[in-house]
Amino acid sequence: MKNYIGIDLGTTNSAICSFDGENLKLFKSPEQNDVTSSAIYIGKRGNRYLGMRAYDNAAKEPDNAATLFKRLMGTSTPVKLPAVNIIMTPEECSAEILRVLFGYLPEEIRNNSETGTVITVPAAFNQMQKDATMSAADLAGIGKVALMQEPVAAVMSVMRQRKGDGVFLVYDLGGGTLDIAIAESISGRVSLLAHGGIEMCGGRDFDRIIQNNIVKPWLRDKFHLPDDLSANHKYKPLISMATWVAERAKIALSSRDDVLISDPAFDAMGFKDLSGEEIYLDIPFSRSMFNDLIHEIIAESIQAARETMERAGFSPHDVERVVFIGGPTNYKPLRDRVSFELGISASTDIINPMTAVAEGAAVFAESIDWASQSRGRKSTRGTMSANGNLQLAFDFIARTPDAKSRIAVKLGGLALPDAEFQIESLDTGWSSGRMTLKDGTTVEIPLSKKGENTFKIWVFDSSGGPITMENNKIIISRTAATIDGIPASSSIGIAVLEKLGGRPSLEYLVKQGDPLPKKGKLPFKAAESLRADTSGALHFQIYEGENKYPEENRPIGELLINGTDFKEGVIRQGAELICEYEVLDSGNIRLQVTVPDIGATFEKRNLYSRQAGQIDFTDASKQIISDAEIIRGRLEAVSSKVDDPKLEQARDKLEQAASIREGEDDPEKAKKAMDDVQEAKNLLARVRNEHLKEIRQLDLDNCTAFFDSHVRQHARQTEASAFDNLARTAQRAIDNNSNDFDSNLDELRGRNFLILWRQDWFVIDRFESFAKTAYMFADKRRHAELVAVGAEAIRADDIDKLRHVMDELYSLRIGCGADDDMLTSANILRG
Repeated sequence: MKNYIGIDLGTTNSAICSFDGENLKLFKSPEQNDVTSSAIYIGKRGNRYLGMRAYDNAAKEPDNAATLFKRLMGTSTPVKLPAVNIIMTPEECSAEILRVLFGYLPEEIRNNSETGTVITVPAAFNQMQKDATMSAADLAGIGKVALMQEPVAAVMSVMRQRKGDGVFLVYDLGGGTLDIAIAESISGRVSLLAHGGIEMCGGRDFDRIIQNNIVKPWLRDKFHLPDDLSANHKYKPLISMATWVAERAKIALSSRDDVLISDPAFDAMGFKDLSGEEIYLDIPFSRSMFNDLIHEIIAESIQAARETMERAGFSPHDVERVVFIGGPTNYKPLRDRVSFELGISASTDIINPMTAVAEGAAVFAESIDWASQSRGRKSTRGTMSANGNLQLAFDFIARTPDAKSRIAVKLGGLALPDAEFQIESLDTGWSSGRMTLKDGTTVEIPLSKKGENTFKIWVFDSSGGPITMENNKIIISRTAATIDGIPASSSIGIAVLEKLGGRPSLEYLVKQGDPLPKKGKLPFKAAESLRADTSGALHFQIYEGENKYPEENRPIGELLINGTDFKEGVIRQGAELICEYEVLDSGNIRLQVTVPDIGATFEKRNLYSRQAGQIDFTDASKQIISDAEIIRGRLEAVSSKVDDPKLEQARDKLEQAASIREGEDDPEKAKKAMDDVQEAKNLLARVRNEHLKEIRQLDLDNCTAFFDSHVRQHARQTEASAFDNLARTAQRAIDNNSNDFDSNLDELRGRNFLILWRQDWFVIDRFESFAKTAYMFADKRRHAELVAVGAEAIRADDIDKLRHVMDELYSLRIGCGADDDMLTSANILRG
């Protein structure tokens, strides 16, 4: 019997389930819980605990523990356990949880080479986060692995339970993320019409709000505590235990109207304040208080659900039920409010919200062709060739959720006079009886059970004797609900130049809502030459988002063709670059670039550098504050020309982001702040699209003012005249609503830069600015090396060498998305 495994690798809890084609089996933790806490605890003597015991110990001794590391996947943020002097990566932490979950399985399943495992990831996970999840699975020693988006798994689980058809909204609120899915079920076939959500939204955020608004103020009121309580390492165990107690009280509100935030385990810790007084917790907490605290978060989640419905083209009247999944949705007031404000009734289907994602993943695992490298889905069509001397085959529906299937006769040669055939079920003994063998004959056959149904086909000659066939058995799977369509959760594109020196735009591999999987081929050209065995590179910068310009979206990594990747030849400027890509069900991307000039093909392993795009969120506060200031400047400039409520929303997001203190080492706070900056950028991009003429005028005025105040004095007369003429051309493009404006503005900005780039003082000033802002560079080691080389070039008065250093610094710099960036490291052209 084949087994298929589904793993919900969660922020706070994880689960594992198997499916054999007929039955699901949930594997419980050693404590006999349906889920296993995603927590690691290492004692002072090196004893390692995972799961519930680790989670409880983590509250008492946070410096010995790792929790919530899923939120850091795909970043270079270290997970530190200072009490035992251990530093782990988020992937290593996740691998520990995967390893313990996989260990719950019987040995015959774990060691079976045919066992396939699907691990779920949030729909909001970007390419680096997905790649990190695959790395964790590899570290855990799990064999055949594929990824699946959590809302798809949730839909699979829900639709497996449902008997009726209709359109449903899946509201999946976990410990760390919110996923929304719109699904339609028709006769057991499910189409996922749209999905969305919020990456940093979950039960963990509820806990933080309770801590900041209830627990900490109460403690400060009752006890003498330091002003830097949150950052004071001495009081870290106090805060950790208080959060643990508050979370238990929060869970208790699922069944009670009023609780106390109090626990004997907290009292037993013997915490004391600055005056030596013993600290205790005894805080009244009610549903009404909790509802007020989470009101804004739930409002944002409801808005995310509405936006997802809009993308699917549905109103609340078109949706039959809201299906709730995830631990926080056990709280009835939350379900009631979401259902009421959406205007959609809540589902009464009996599903376990804590394990539904793992169950759906296991069911989905059965549909994967594990023999294929791309982990594509099994074909729904099958053919059995009789072989031998007969030109005879039987076509059939190999996979269906229906209780019936069909087998059709296909004669490739001459008809066999008076020949007959018969189909028998080897499971039940059902028989079709003898039928005339002729091309096109179709037989409807019953599928008596879920999973594999085996049939044998007999062929008889004109005298009634059996004809020997090498193959005469077929297997038809009666599946659980099948997913017909999985839409891409967001658009993913490569930054390309329209022309040399121009502003980059996105060439999309996949657009939001495109059905997955998707394959394609895109032609590009090299914007500069690259010689073999040199330090240069062609940059394939990957962005995720719906905005026009790359800098307005979220960078998710960079794929490189390095000069050191090939030993002979030159990729000349203008050389053809053929990019073949495949976007899988999970959203993972496979890339292959062929360069005919040198007769070479570069696979993903040579192109994709996840490390180059990673951020250490324990050391990102300066970058976030800098980005917020730049975007705020842009926002204020736009506000002077445009009145739009989205600008106030963007301002609120920037204020939240800017509230992070310099030196903040809490990775959750830093990541949330960076997400706020990105959302402000998204809002500004939407304002730009809706007020295009006014924003274009603002951009042109800023560009010409910059030229007049900083550049004109260094320009040759011919350059100044050419700039003025082009500015007038750009103004006419604004007046006529011409799409030529963007290319005009790109050229104006490029001329500004090239004139200044001739000035030695400008190159030195830019270098000194870059040298002081190491936080703006992903590769800190290389930044330090280049700064040293650049400083030596200044001392030697070798400004040409300094320009070469600056070229590489620009290519390494993390862009903040300012509209007036004058140089881009994108160096491939649209084909």
